[in-house]
Amino acid sequence: MKKEQKGFSLIELLIVVAIILIIAAIAIPKLLRSKMAANESSAVGSMRTLNTASVTYSTTYGGYPPALTNLAPAATATSTSADLIDSVLAAGTKSGYKFTWTAGTTDANGNYLGYSIAAAPTSQGTTGQRGFFTDQSGVIRADPSGTATVNSTPIS
Repeated sequence: MKKEQKGFSLIELLIVVAIILIIAAIAIPKLLRSKMAANESSAVGSMRTLNTASVTYSTTYGGYPPALTNLAPAATATSTSADLIDSVLAAGTKSGYKFTWTAGTTDANGNYLGYSIAAAPTSQGTTGQRGFFTDQSGVIRADPSGTATVNSTPIS
């Protein structure tokens, strides 16, 4: 009498594992690229938010903010904590990008006449590829090297 076998043979299991590994090798790089694209989109959105918050701050307090933290949340809005952006963005790092705020020159009253913001990936090639730059003009510029400046290409 022949004994009935139940389950899979070792060869069948090895073939299934090999197929799963091949599918994973194809899917993981695409997943990483989509994560970088999402981080870049978030950085551009954050730059737009910062531009809008800066204009609101300027309209309310008579000049642009001297630092990113001046736009941070507060119980009562003041010029040192205007409650215009969330605490994560006010900390300077969000979605794999580090935001660097540079205040411009001041007028006779001490009001800042301009600003610039640079956003660079915290880990080039992992959290993002392109760098972004904006200033009081509101134009957001991108650079594929990861460090954008006023001379970088505007994005739409």
